[in-house]
Amino acid sequence: MVTKNPLPSVPLANDPRFSLATSEAAALLNRKPQTLRVWACKGSGPIKPLRVNGRLAWSTSDIKKLLGVAP
Repeated sequence: MVTKNPLPSVPLANDPRFSLATSEAAALLNRKPQTLRVWACKGSGPIKPLRVNGRLAWSTSDIKKLLGVAP
């Protein structure tokens, strides 16, 4: 079984994307993707997701702030 690496290939501080997929955000936050889905469902996490066409997207700037990478 081949496992896809969910970590972005660009360092987070230099990542120009507006948002990340759940698997990428979870890898950066050292959480399981299901944890982020629970945060979205219950509204209980430290960051809130965006909903794009029924899918979750996690703001790169929110993740950077949470991890202390950007002000």
